[in-house]
Amino acid sequence: MTKNQPTLRKVVSTADLYSDPTPPPRHASLSRAFTTVQRPRLNPFIHARTSQNVPSTRYSIAAPFDNLIDFDDNFGQEYRQQQQRSPTPPPVPPKVKITPVPEIPTFLQRKEEAAASQVKRDGPEKYTKPFCDFLTENPTVFHAVDAVARDLEKHGYKKLSERDGWELEKGGKYYVERNGSSLIAFAVGEGYVPGNGASIMAGHIDALCAKLKPIPKLRTKAGFMQLGVAPYAGALNDTWWDRDLGVGGRVLVKEGGKIVTKLVKLDWPIARIPTLAPHFGAAAQGPFNKETNMVPIIGLDSRGDVGSSEEGEWKPSLLGGAGTFTSTQPPGLVKAISKELSITDYSSIVNWELELFDYQPATVGGLEKEFIFAGRIDDKLCSWAAIQALINSTSTSSAKHSGSGQIKIVALFDDEEIGSLLRQGARGNFLPTIVERIVDSFAEKSVSSLISRTYANSFLVSSDVCHAVNPNFLNAYLENHAPRLNVGPAVTCDSSGHMTTDAVSAAILTRCTESTGTKLQVFQIRNDSRSGGTVGPMLSAMTGIRAIDCGIPQLSMHSIRATTGSLDPGLGVIAFQGFLENFESVDVEFKS
Repeated sequence: MTKNQPTLRKVVSTADLYSDPTPPPRHASLSRAFTTVQRPRLNPFIHARTSQNVPSTRYSIAAPFDNLIDFDDNFGQEYRQQQQRSPTPPPVPPKVKITPVPEIPTFLQRKEEAAASQVKRDGPEKYTKPFCDFLTENPTVFHAVDAVARDLEKHGYKKLSERDGWELEKGGKYYVERNGSSLIAFAVGEGYVPGNGASIMAGHIDALCAKLKPIPKLRTKAGFMQLGVAPYAGALNDTWWDRDLGVGGRVLVKEGGKIVTKLVKLDWPIARIPTLAPHFGAAAQGPFNKETNMVPIIGLDSRGDVGSSEEGEWKPSLLGGAGTFTSTQPPGLVKAISKELSITDYSSIVNWELELFDYQPATVGGLEKEFIFAGRIDDKLCSWAAIQALINSTSTSSAKHSGSGQIKIVALFDDEEIGSLLRQGARGNFLPTIVERIVDSFAEKSVSSLISRTYANSFLVSSDVCHAVNPNFLNAYLENHAPRLNVGPAVTCDSSGHMTTDAVSAAILTRCTESTGTKLQVFQIRNDSRSGGTVGPMLSAMTGIRAIDCGIPQLSMHSIRATTGSLDPGLGVIAFQGFLENFESVDVEFKS
């Protein structure tokens, strides 16, 4: 999720955990209307039992409203006087069983309908390890998109190119990449007719990282070799200190007169940004400059510094020959990348796009293994879950796919963390053009009117991770809008339009997911904070498609390493699959 909020207050209240830390003082007084002490008449509930032995234990009624009893300063004294005047306890009402209020706000499903249409599915625990493996094995956006593509092909999806003509078939399953960093997958129902709607999942697959600068080679300082990097979105924040950082990305190589793209990731951490020990006083306190203080070290130069402070005495290496791309890169890095890709001619490397990332593998943790601790959860979590849901909903075993008259689409965009303004981002024309080409493949009349009808009949779930409740900062959350881990995705709302959710879209998604047993939580940020952004508003505004924002909760958003529930990937798959499979029938209820 795109960061866009002010600094939150750092005060935690133990009295009223979800409200301001300094509530106004209350003056206590006992209202005689709500107590049985010194009542002028007998209590009708126990009058007939006066001849029986009165229990020696005093009971009270637990009331859910805090205005039923006001405590007076002199209550203790009056109560003691009453006890002295009466040898037996005053009569009390019988215990009343009060239904507890659910702690977690949810969009409750219609139980009778859910029971009738319950579908047997795999449990969410099935998806825990595959998701952790996906995060560990695909650290860069290029690796993630490539892994998604391979998974789709394994399940019968065919790759298309935007540069070629398309011959689509009803019942066909396809995917398209753009820039190697964004992807749209879609399946056309057997009963599809041009103008019918589409059930669309959209999210972003990019994550915070530190990208290598075009010329990242730096002078050796104090015997250290360093690497010039630039933060992507909110990277190089305080969570990046003292982390094992790996390097990976895509490399453009000339082979046989063609330029081919190869993915690379070194299988050991190569970089680290060391902190200054607190013993140095003010220098170690910050604030720190990302250009001068957060420069990663990648090795030692036993020969000492390459040159002196005078510009003319520094002679960089020309690995690959003068004028080649590799001559501008750190020699050690060029050799490591070339060895990993079995490249012997350094000059054949035309260019590359590499980034630093948290090298530590994703892992399951907690006393009962309730958590996933990992880097890049935002937002490979919702992206991966949406793809798994699409694969499940379009498999040969899915009865609802074979007779579908709609298109099912999952769109994974790049550059959401920096505003989505590039061609592979959600503000580009990637999704609209794909939808238009699908309609055009089957249309026999004006495509423009059919496109408008398609958008009007469609629905978009914008799925980006949302904020799980942090127990150490409860006062930063609204009491009834604080999603828990391992419960289910959360519908995210924002009155300022940073989210697309409204009453209609919330009702539609609830109806789509209720047969799956999904509990939809709800999140909205406090009035004194500002919500982040998602791809939902920009896509909905561009196309006119009805939309909702619904994401999987996580802790430590925009940290180099975050936390989600170990069941949350699977709970996301189940909820998203319910939407993709059920929207077509649910939409009939909302068509007027």
